[in-house]
Amino acid sequence: MQNMFFDRKKVKDKVDAHSRRVLSKFGSFVRKTARRSIRKRRRSSAPFQPPSSHKGTLKKHIYFGYDAQRRSVVIGPVRVPTRVNSSKTLPGLEYGGRIDLLRGGTAKIKPRPFMEPAFQKELPFVTKLWRDSIK
Repeated sequence: MQNMFFDRKKVKDKVDAHSRRVLSKFGSFVRKTARRSIRKRRRSSAPFQPPSSHKGTLKKHIYFGYDAQRRSVVIGPVRVPTRVNSSKTLPGLEYGGRIDLLRGGTAKIKPRPFMEPAFQKELPFVTKLWRDSIK
């Protein structure tokens, strides 16, 4: 009879490597879909449509990264200096709400989701990425 034991560390390392690869690919696909949904134009987008990126800044600064400690992928835009307080602008774009203007005052904006729709659009394809990923 053949020995049925396996090297636990070797299997775990292989699963971790494949998880990183699959989640990184998924992050890349979501980022690409989100970027494609954002139009570079002067006028603002309609509420509940992906936002406009007037200078292309938002579109250029969507990133993804694999979090090894949590074994997950983080996908989204980073804060960059703009005319408004970007720490509240990014969630404001996705979910709507009040944002602080740098020159004082606030503005209320309606949601212009772009990350959640991109995530939902790519989610059905993640099973294909996992299938046969470990051999």
